[in-house]
Amino acid sequence: MSFVIFPLDDYHWLATGFTVTLPKISLMNFNDTQIAFSNRSNSELKRAWLLFSSLQNRFLFRTSESFITFCIKKKVPVDWIVKPTVFRQFCGGTKLEECIPVVSQLGRFNVKGILDYSAESGDSQEVIEETLTETLRSIDLTAGHPNIAYAVFKPTAFCKKEVLKKMSSSGDIDPEILLEANSFRSYVDLLCKLAYDKNVPIMIDAEDFAFQKFIDNVVEDMMEKYNKEKAIVYNTLQMYRTDRLEFYAESLEKAKRKNYFLGIKLVRGAYMERERLRAQSYDYPSPIWPNKEETDIAFDKAQEFSIRNIDHISLFSGTHNEHSCIYLAELMKQHNLPNNDPRVYFSQLYGMSDQISFNLAKQGYNVAKYIPYGPVNKVLPYLLRRAEENSSIADQTGRELKLITTELKRRRKK
Repeated sequence: MSFVIFPLDDYHWLATGFTVTLPKISLMNFNDTQIAFSNRSNSELKRAWLLFSSLQNRFLFRTSESFITFCIKKKVPVDWIVKPTVFRQFCGGTKLEECIPVVSQLGRFNVKGILDYSAESGDSQEVIEETLTETLRSIDLTAGHPNIAYAVFKPTAFCKKEVLKKMSSSGDIDPEILLEANSFRSYVDLLCKLAYDKNVPIMIDAEDFAFQKFIDNVVEDMMEKYNKEKAIVYNTLQMYRTDRLEFYAESLEKAKRKNYFLGIKLVRGAYMERERLRAQSYDYPSPIWPNKEETDIAFDKAQEFSIRNIDHISLFSGTHNEHSCIYLAELMKQHNLPNNDPRVYFSQLYGMSDQISFNLAKQGYNVAKYIPYGPVNKVLPYLLRRAEENSSIADQTGRELKLITTELKRRRKK
């Protein structure tokens, strides 16, 4: 395999006054609720309506969140309130095997699954080994199941945050920190090697700004090692960060220079307020775009960059933004890519934005739902983020409620 190497200056358009325009006639109709909720029964839709209505009520959400947090601190079981509500909406099950019916159901509508064991704390060796075993199992299952598209894991599940932070900063590294960092690298290598051996694409999630530099270094080493024939290992770029467009261009140049393919998952980002508060606390410039509009532009610039360089890049676009999905579909059309080009995937979280997932899949695009699973107590941080996201973003919850209401009315008229 060989690549033609272009100077980085050829990508100057990434930093210019780029704006995203949509075609006058949209390729997509995301308002078709019959397709959007084709996999949901009436009772499931009514339950979802109640949940999103509750999330829209800020007082009710804050009260519930405080109650659950109190129960966790006092070690009071919360399964009875969490499992039939947010867990059921956003998760596939408590065990890997429980997710199989969910994956099979999605497959009936040409939507694939991604099973994500949502443990997030690598603070003890026992937890790390447990998560490692479970992630290896998920890779094995992905290899043997035609409707599971990718494997995935969170770096913080395999290393203490203090270690990742120290390795991402400048300065002397304590030998003990270096030892733990090398252990982290060996865990990542083990997972990527199994994925390579099983021909399973594997995505490494992004983390906080303070941890990400070392994670990027490790993931790039894995791509150089395992992406010689095609993209197996994927890095994740949070496009609310102001440096990610430049980093993306540099990553491509490095991949060309060292003869490997680039696997990239694009997301907007999940830790915006936390990142801004940390920047204020430690007196450094915020790494986050100042507003959503600039984040949206950066995300779509990255999508265009991916399609322009599709011969070297495999793209996984993780977004609930209808504009960005339409834009990516239009880019594919402009570059004469078939809807089902294996190098391009659209993705949304399980339990959200079904109007995007199922309508895209109906038109033959590659679509995968992110499906977290695991014991309720381990998945709670993920669930609280999803609940917070839906309660704080009025447009998201309002859109979900409007579509569900429309579909329930449609079904009553039948």
